[in-house]
Amino acid sequence: MNRINESVPQEFILLGFSDRPWLELPLFVVFLISYILTILGNLAIIIVSRLDPKLHTPMYFFLTNLSLLDLCYTTSTVPQMLVNICSIRKVISYGGCVAQLFIFLALGSTECLLLAVMSFDRFVAICRPLHYSIIMHQRLCLQLAAASWVSGFSNSVLQSTLTLQMPLCGHKEVDHFFCEVPALLRLSCVDTTANEAELFFISVLFLLIPVTLILISYAFIVQAVLRIQSVEGQRKAFGTCGSHLIVVSLFYGTAIYMYLQPPSPASKDRGKMVSLFYGIITPMLNPLIYTLRNKDVKGAFKRLIARIFLI
Repeated sequence: MNRINESVPQEFILLGFSDRPWLELPLFVVFLISYILTILGNLAIIIVSRLDPKLHTPMYFFLTNLSLLDLCYTTSTVPQMLVNICSIRKVISYGGCVAQLFIFLALGSTECLLLAVMSFDRFVAICRPLHYSIIMHQRLCLQLAAASWVSGFSNSVLQSTLTLQMPLCGHKEVDHFFCEVPALLRLSCVDTTANEAELFFISVLFLLIPVTLILISYAFIVQAVLRIQSVEGQRKAFGTCGSHLIVVSLFYGTAIYMYLQPPSPASKDRGKMVSLFYGIITPMLNPLIYTLRNKDVKGAFKRLIARIFLI
């Protein structure tokens, strides 16, 4: 028991890019601006979607879930990253690292499934428009959202438990900005082949399968859109689905690069930069993409602002 306790450090040192101190100020500015935009943008979508009756549809129900998820997702890592950049000792407590690992993994897994659910919603809306309200009824929407959240958190319980059981033998320098499974596995002083194989299998379930289903859905969507004779109808359909595909490409592309490539020393720095895309950049871009490319949301913002000034 004493040997096990000795192998668990009281705190971890998050190295980040501490070997390149000239990068710290630019990174601090980028992280801070991204975090502020993420908070403001996602809060705005949640508020507008709840207050405007015209947005009480399945699409905006799932978008509200995505915005809430992204708020928590970035808050689990970015504040600690900002503190560490400004600190001489770039540390996080063991308990803080465990909490960060669990929350980040749970919300990341949930987003993988939620984006697939959103693509299914768009598939039904465009390919089965006459049956949309019958298929995407309120109970199904609640079930799909709940299944995404429960599956994401269940995966996190499994992954976090397996990762934290690995002996560290006193190693506590995490070569990353935050506590993430691949970075923590590299600290272990025993063979991690079984853990890496299990991580690969889970990543296939939560990354490759959802993105494959999304691509299949959009193949059918493109066929349906091309059959629309109205140019305006085609433009609206492609605009709505195009915004979703941008998010999908950024999120899944970088996550697949991080979790499905074989570990190698040469990929460490690239992995740290790639993780910033699905951990910070994508949550910031989600509200911008969905609002700037969506007439319904922009109209809802104008109505909300008008109501505020008329009060």
